[in-house]
Amino acid sequence: MSANLIRQALYVLACVAVCMCNSGEANAVDAKSLNTDILDIANAWAHVKFEVKDTALQQKQIAALAERASALAQKYPGRAEPVIWKGVLLSEGASMASEDHSMLTARSLAYEARDTLLEAEKMDPAALEAGAPTSLGVLYYRVPSFPIAFGDTDLARKYLEEAVRNAPNGMDANYFYGDFLYNQHDNAGAQRVWQHALSIPPNKERPVWDKARREVIQENLEKIAKGK
Repeated sequence: MSANLIRQALYVLACVAVCMCNSGEANAVDAKSLNTDILDIANAWAHVKFEVKDTALQQKQIAALAERASALAQKYPGRAEPVIWKGVLLSEGASMASEDHSMLTARSLAYEARDTLLEAEKMDPAALEAGAPTSLGVLYYRVPSFPIAFGDTDLARKYLEEAVRNAPNGMDANYFYGDFLYNQHDNAGAQRVWQHALSIPPNKERPVWDKARREVIQENLEKIAKGK
């Protein structure tokens, strides 16, 4: 091989190396930016759910957050995290609409939430401490069954068990799996799962949500202790 050809080959390899480094740096920046955006949505959701008292304002703000999550899904294609939060927020909107007796809206949002979370679960079932299977499990055991909607306790158990396998120390995975077991009258199972949840270190980045989950768990464990 001539000296010129060697120089050209080395130049090409150097360019490839630079491109790979730049791509790695861009991916790292994108991941950091995504994590910040996701944390902002998570804390905004917690504020609306646990601190805002006006129902109409809650519904409006949850819908706005769902739009933000949808925009993030477009900004970060291929990432499950914003898709999960879009599904969570749609599910939250469905729950709020149901409480407000807007049953058609609740049903429509529940179906959209399910389809969104199924998409996220296929992308990455472990993302956000198994956020997709956790939220799917919640939907399947909380919405009415056919012919009203798609509720299914067998599928709920399947997804919640998948969630605790993927995130054994995930607060929501354990919180909702315990809630499911409690509603299935498996008090011993619920107690075991919830006691484990309380042993998980507090999440200092999401204090409102973390505190609220622990308070409900403590209340439910007291009910179990009293035989309720």
